[in-house]
Amino acid sequence: MARILDELLPERVWYYFESISAIPRGSGNTGKIANYLCFFAKMHGLSFYRDKANNVIIRKDATPGCSGADGVILQGHTDMVCAKTPDSNHDFLTDGLDLKTDGQIVYADGTTLGGDDGIAVAMMLAILESDNIRHPAIEAVFTSDEEIGMIGAKQLDMQQLDHRVMLNLDSESEGILTVSCAGGSHSRLTVPFRRPAEKKPVWEIRIHGLLGGHSGAEIHKGRANAAVLAGRYLNGSGLSLVSVRGGEADNAIMTECVLEVCGETAGEHAKKMETVFRKDYPNESIRVDAERTGREAPPADLDLGALLTSAPYGVQAWSKDIKGLVQTSLNIGIIRTEENNVVMEYSVRSSVNREKEKLNSELEKVARKFGGSLEVDGEYPAWEFRKKSPLQERMVRVYEELFGKPMKTEAIHAGLECGLFSDALKGLDAVSYGPDMQGIHTFGEKLSVESVQRTWTYTLAVLEDMCPPVQDELY
Repeated sequence: MARILDELLPERVWYYFESISAIPRGSGNTGKIANYLCFFAKMHGLSFYRDKANNVIIRKDATPGCSGADGVILQGHTDMVCAKTPDSNHDFLTDGLDLKTDGQIVYADGTTLGGDDGIAVAMMLAILESDNIRHPAIEAVFTSDEEIGMIGAKQLDMQQLDHRVMLNLDSESEGILTVSCAGGSHSRLTVPFRRPAEKKPVWEIRIHGLLGGHSGAEIHKGRANAAVLAGRYLNGSGLSLVSVRGGEADNAIMTECVLEVCGETAGEHAKKMETVFRKDYPNESIRVDAERTGREAPPADLDLGALLTSAPYGVQAWSKDIKGLVQTSLNIGIIRTEENNVVMEYSVRSSVNREKEKLNSELEKVARKFGGSLEVDGEYPAWEFRKKSPLQERMVRVYEELFGKPMKTEAIHAGLECGLFSDALKGLDAVSYGPDMQGIHTFGEKLSVESVQRTWTYTLAVLEDMCPPVQDELY
């Protein structure tokens, strides 16, 4: 079978990207990709470590002349967010991705691409495979289940790692060096309800056409969230809830939400609210479709509209130290009806721990007001800015020497595994960077081919710069 990305450069990076794209690797389903990484290590005579969480570490000795340099950790995560178009039949548990390219971008047909963070995995494998790339000793760390609370990194035995310099390849904007990030948590709000015996005609209300995006990188852009719009649709409408479902990841801004409601004004109200939503979000193609289902069901005795509109959402505080940086926010990424409960899953983020705790307290108050509860898990620490960093200085210098323009350094509101590594490995000097990607965590995800090539060239130049000059080997 012909490979789709064969004509793209760098050839071995795209070879490995296509290879791992054939392996189902959604969050919570990382066993097969871990198997692949271990097989790769065996085939190339490299030592490796694998744990029960499907984290894999592959070690490679320094190339000749570089053994005296400080070793480096290369790090990325193996899992991907699984999102697809409403009409897609793709099964993320069993199917590989249907990759497409026009030579300028790479994308997947009808699904997320997994460029976040598959491109890191591909680059790391291409480096580990090569016999002609100069580099210090390498510990390549492939963590699992980053997208669902950094579960893999939390379970990784950090004592397996000897090096204290780390290149994290999990950023999505070329030319930007990330040096700090927020901490966060996964917060699950559960509210019970009862259903009276009386059944009523059911309408299906579908809110869709939203842009979506990453709840850390794009929460400040004021994009619509389908669950929040569902709350506005219901609130004060006089309609009764039967069921609700929407979203696939707590850290993705929800693009679609489907309500089942009872009430004869459901269709008329849908038209009205579509007009309101489009006025509020003119850059999005929001649709509110209403359809009679032809069946009857007992509604729930829960005012979901009041619940959703009373819960906090979006940016809650801006940094006073770094202009334009979100300090604290939350996103509702998943909502669903279980047998006798409505469950809402939030991603809560802050670079200030007390603000994160305060925000979870506010969610808990909302839950209790409606007779429910809040469960907080998946917490991860912030990655604090390091004022004196030899690695940052090296990365900025090499970038400018290579491309003739300055590299921007920034702190971000999104969570990165660097926080967990920095917390566990005292003295760790870490940075994060990566090629240009658009629409991560959505089925519109795209990866720039030219940016991948430049990022690859830059990574090799950094590794080369970590080694002694070639002429030093001659004496």
